[in-house]
Order: sequence, then structure tokens, then C-alpha cells
Amino acid sequence: MTLNQTNRFRKAYKKLHSNQLAEVNKAIKKVIKNPEIGEQKKGSLSWLRVYKFNVLGQLTLLGYSVEKNNEIILTFVDLGSHENFYRDLKTTTQP
Repeated sequence: MTLNQTNRFRKAYKKLHSNQLAEVNKAIKKVIKNPEIGEQKKGSLSWLRVYKFNVLGQLTLLGYSVEKNNEIILTFVDLGSHENFYRDLKTTTQP
């Protein structure tokens, strides 16, 4: 399995506080263990899967894409709250 991350994801991850990192890292490990865990989006975001989890009582979304060729390529696309999450991703092209 190959893991990648976009600049958008990297920036969101770097802004997290240390008490938030533990929950986000748990969610990332769950996605790595089972890439099918997230909800497959429809329409213009059909290439995206989203895993929802709570960080300190706030709903947080982890957006990622999965490519299956000879090996699985997992690309983490974005991380954040529900507010404007999908709107901002629609302006992003598929990784």
C-alpha cells in the first residue's frame, strides 16, 4: 500500500493541536486498515471517500481517495469540519 497526501491535507494536519492529533491519527489508522470504511461520495466528488469521526466533540471529516491497480494507493485529500468541506473540494480536481 502506498500512502500520499495533498498539500490541502498537509496544511490542515499541521494546524491541529496536540490534543486533536491523537484522535486524527486513530482515524487515519482505521482508514489505512480498511480503506472501504468511508462513505463513497456521488456526482462530481465520486472519486472521494469520506470518513466521519469526532475530535473533542466536534464532527470531523477525513477525505481520501483509493486507487486499486497492482497495489492500493491511498491519498489523503482533506481534513476538517463539515462547514464548506465539500464546497472547497469541488474546486479541487481529482488527485
